[in-house]
Amino acid sequence: MKALQIVKYGEIKDSLAFNEVSKPTVQAKDVLIEVKAAAINPIDKSIILGNLKGLIPIPFPSTSAYDVSGIVVEKGGEVSNFEIGDLVYSRVPQEQMGTIVEYVAITSVAVSKKPGNISFEEAASIPLAGLTALQSLEHVGIKENDKVLIHAGSGGVGSFAIQYAKAKGAYVYTTTSTTNVKWVKELGADRVIDYKTEDYKTIVRDIDIVYDTLGQNYTSEAFQVIKQGGKVVSVVGPLDEESAKMFGMTDYKLPEELAKLISAKDASYKFIFMHPNGAHLAEIKSMVEDEKIKPIIDKVYPFSESIEAFTHLASGRAKGKIVIKIS
Repeated sequence: MKALQIVKYGEIKDSLAFNEVSKPTVQAKDVLIEVKAAAINPIDKSIILGNLKGLIPIPFPSTSAYDVSGIVVEKGGEVSNFEIGDLVYSRVPQEQMGTIVEYVAITSVAVSKKPGNISFEEAASIPLAGLTALQSLEHVGIKENDKVLIHAGSGGVGSFAIQYAKAKGAYVYTTTSTTNVKWVKELGADRVIDYKTEDYKTIVRDIDIVYDTLGQNYTSEAFQVIKQGGKVVSVVGPLDEESAKMFGMTDYKLPEELAKLISAKDASYKFIFMHPNGAHLAEIKSMVEDEKIKPIIDKVYPFSESIEAFTHLASGRAKGKIVIKIS
């Protein structure tokens, strides 16, 4: 079967190639999925460029991407929650990475039936961004009437997080560029801040939660806009000490500047590394079917144009998710 594989670290056009690979063998707890669609994310680009080889080393060649939707065509002997023919979606675990391929084997605990009211392409666009947003906002206990700032509202994670926060009854501030203001408002954000013409730090004050999807100075600036006892959750900022231990970094200490900011506001700070979770995807499925959340797709590419899809991802101009139609 055909797969898009990473053959070396480096620029996208030089590092990706279509190869013939063996159909995966199904283990006792796996389901074999006939892939209908896969989606790509910034983490996929970072892996190709070699930016994450310290945290996520991969052998060469490795099939690319994590997001998938498709049909169960085979299942292991210990799988009782899925049947042949089920329509499903998943963010595959690291050890099963590789969804731009005709068939993929996935541990069943990372799989959910897909929302029944959307296409395979739309379903494939959800898992990584949806799980990242859900796990981040649930970690800080988002609830009705919370005021939350979500950076980069037009991105894959940001656009999902806006909808998730609104479904929970929060008041949402978000940042985006001038060209995206109108459609980000349509996602439900209460106050859309055009970062090209407005300084969000003069608008956002004493809020409950900052969802940091940008890192760098945005992580430290979060402590200027949260209230005393507020919460900052990040997917790109420095590791917190608990997360560092998860990566085996036993001697890790929070950067001193960040520790001072946390102390001054009596705040909490958490780095979230998303983990695959079929139960969380089932929760998202219900929200999509109840029309509380809709998938946002920038463009769908045919399987044969997968490398072009990655080039588009690398441009940073996608508004929503980039999806590859496999079959």
